[in-house]
Amino acid sequence: MDPLLVFPDPPPALLVQTLDLAGYAWEAVSNAAVAAQTEPREGWSGAIIAADEDPEGAFALCRTLRKRDAVLEPLLLLVGGAQLAELEQREDLFDDFCLSPFHPRELEARLRHLFHRAGRGASVEILEYADLVLNLETYQAALSGQPLDLTYMEYELLKFFASNPGKVFTREQLLSRVWGYEYYGGARTVDVHVRRLRAKLGEEHASLIHTVRSVGYRFGQSRFTPGT
Repeated sequence: MDPLLVFPDPPPALLVQTLDLAGYAWEAVSNAAVAAQTEPREGWSGAIIAADEDPEGAFALCRTLRKRDAVLEPLLLLVGGAQLAELEQREDLFDDFCLSPFHPRELEARLRHLFHRAGRGASVEILEYADLVLNLETYQAALSGQPLDLTYMEYELLKFFASNPGKVFTREQLLSRVWGYEYYGGARTVDVHVRRLRAKLGEEHASLIHTVRSVGYRFGQSRFTPGT
């Protein structure tokens, strides 16, 4: 997919994190002239315009993008709560809007919906569990919108856990399924990686990985023992 046009330049940090985690290519522009100069040969795949900090510049860019011979769509507008009243007179300038500050999962969902509606479904493969999001193509992970700095095996273990919520696995099963049959490390390897994962998930979310006494580990809530 060709890159998304993003305004302003530089974009808000949360927007950058969200797009990178979701696997979208993007390029920031500061005005319509820069957008025209840097437009890819096949055109922009869409646009995300943050209007909360520079509304005049944002809406001016929206007008330019909508007046082109080939109208740029989809166009997602990010606005502050105080700007909602202004949108009624400008509905022709965007396809959808999202309140800022936004939740990363809401922004991703709106983008997927817009691309699907435009007949250009995104191919990015995402694994989600509660506030945890893993991009299976870029090997990136985030929790509550904040990136997690994981090693390759920490990511693989977390991905396996998140793919099998509520199920209990022994250390031997985890070694076999995550590290592979050819791995000759002991069960202690699993304990070390679980401890490091819990530390990186933080105190609030460390309990996502439960220790099942005399058995192994479970990720998330069990369907049979709610609240444990």
